[in-house]
Amino acid sequence: MSEHLRVIMIGAHPDDCELKAGATAALWAAGGAEVLLMSCTCGDAGHHEIGGGPLARRRREEAKRSAEILGVESLILENHDGELFPTLDFRRDVIRAIRNWKADIVFCHRPNDYHPDHRYSSQVVQDAAYLVLVPNICPDTLALEKNPVFMYFPDHFSKPCQFIPDVIVDATSVMEKKIQSLDTMDSQMYEWLPWIDRQLESVPKDKGERIEFLKSFWNEHFHSSAEEFPALLEERYGAERAAKVRYAEAFELCEYGSQPSREQLWEMFPC
Repeated sequence: MSEHLRVIMIGAHPDDCELKAGATAALWAAGGAEVLLMSCTCGDAGHHEIGGGPLARRRREEAKRSAEILGVESLILENHDGELFPTLDFRRDVIRAIRNWKADIVFCHRPNDYHPDHRYSSQVVQDAAYLVLVPNICPDTLALEKNPVFMYFPDHFSKPCQFIPDVIVDATSVMEKKIQSLDTMDSQMYEWLPWIDRQLESVPKDKGERIEFLKSFWNEHFHSSAEEFPALLEERYGAERAAKVRYAEAFELCEYGSQPSREQLWEMFPC
């Protein structure tokens, strides 16, 4: 893994990147890579009691605290939560962000997803995959000389096609750091997401007990990649280490952008 690698993870909301790839981001950062977690919306609709500017400010602070724990940078665009649309202005913002970060690797949601913000952020990132090289597009930012590698976050949607990972990362050693980073996002982890899942009454008041609730609430998500892709774990790490992996994060290579070989891709990712 190159210590000079520059990675931008682009999610629709503040908490998407952290949930999908927080451990991998932390491993990269610890190894010397520069990592930016970017949210395409300000998250101003993701709550059952508060919203608008107050919620956006709260979530910005939460994302900042989370990023500090992971050792990464945070960027939040001003688009409204739940109203994201693949406009030219949005595309230009994404092109500029990828260029300004001088990204080697770009992450986004897959294009088939339950949330329109996820779908449209994915579309815009994919639309930018070629255009980041074109000097006459957004000429106020310097076009990249090399096309980044574009990767998809994992999900469990199967139509029109299921998630098929090309690389998997052993997240066991940094899982507590990922959980601590999510714990800072209290508006989501202990309020909004339990409410929308009709489990709000189960959230404890005690901070220590809340961590255990968070682990339980996201237990299936945290364990899913390690349990679903044991063969890929064994291919990458060997049977002995793979058997000890409790948590993992898996990612799929997008057909747009640079197309490294499997060996080249695995070399770029944390071990």
